[in-house]
Amino acid sequence: MSQTACHHEVLRGGDKLSFVLPRHHALTLTAGGERTAVAMLAYRAGRTHERYNMPDTLKAQYTAYLTAGRVLLTDRGRILLSICEDTCGWHDTITGHMDAEASRAKYGVRTYQQARNDMIRNTRDNFLIELGKWEMGERDLHANVNWFVKVRSDADGNLAWERNAARGQRVVLRAELDTLVVLSNTPHPMDPWPDYAPDPVELLIAPVPPPGPDDLCRRRRPENARAFELTEGILA
Repeated sequence: MSQTACHHEVLRGGDKLSFVLPRHHALTLTAGGERTAVAMLAYRAGRTHERYNMPDTLKAQYTAYLTAGRVLLTDRGRILLSICEDTCGWHDTITGHMDAEASRAKYGVRTYQQARNDMIRNTRDNFLIELGKWEMGERDLHANVNWFVKVRSDADGNLAWERNAARGQRVVLRAELDTLVVLSNTPHPMDPWPDYAPDPVELLIAPVPPPGPDDLCRRRRPENARAFELTEGILA
């Protein structure tokens, strides 16, 4: 995979970002430490009514989490992003994100006037700020992905956080359609640490070849192959 970067930056703890990841480009996220947890929303650029659909993504691939070989589907059965590399092994899809009330209850308040860039931020507010830049708002929030987060369920349905992230772990997301990506590098609601100190995450965007017939994500399941056909069909 080509790694000739067309964009590179570090998203510090608490930071947020939104951008269009063009088709045939890949976003590489690299964890800065064990407390890395990056929440993400994803939409089809220019047609944001079509967006990442968690239930369809999980159901079609017989999974409860994301890793290499899996794809992020829309409710139209098309693919926004493919996970073509992953050294972490488990990324959460089901436990959502923290809002201002939960953040205040856990961490208290630390404003910009008090701490400048070390102020306490929460995922929901970060999402809404970024969505506003694209003329979207609260009604456009959807079930998000939590990169580098592992949450297991036991036989009774009880959820438990498992330490998963480590410095240097990375996940590579290839865009199969031009995709609006919204990121928030803020603590997960089940984060076990009592203090607010999210690790940074490195972002790299680079052009990559289109997926061929033997592509890992295409061959992962028959449902994936059909989704690729549907996605590529609208672009032919």
